[in-house]
Amino acid sequence: MQRMIWVLWPSFIVGGIAEAVFFTLFDPMDLHLFGEPLNLSRTAIYTIGFFAFWLFAAGSSAFTCFLQRPASDINRLCPLEPRERPAGCPKRDTPDA
Repeated sequence: MQRMIWVLWPSFIVGGIAEAVFFTLFDPMDLHLFGEPLNLSRTAIYTIGFFAFWLFAAGSSAFTCFLQRPASDINRLCPLEPRERPAGCPKRDTPDA
C-alpha cells in the first residue's frame, strides 16, 4: 500500500502540472487524432488529457520503484530446486557447492 501511495500521489501532482502546461500551450479544439478533429467537449478532452498524463507519470514512478528493489529481494526466490542449482551457488545443498 505504501508503494502505491509513493507512485500515485506524486504522479497525480505531475499529471495536473503536465495538463496545465500542455493545455496552456494547445487549445483542445485544435487537437487532431489520426488526422481527424476530436469531436468531444473541452471538458472531456481536459479529463482524458489529465488521466493520460497521470497514467504516464504513474508508469514512470512505478518503473522507478521496480528498479529500486534490492538484489536480495530479486534473488530471494530461486526457481531451481537446491540440487539443480549450478555449482558454486551458495544455496545449493551439496557438499561440492
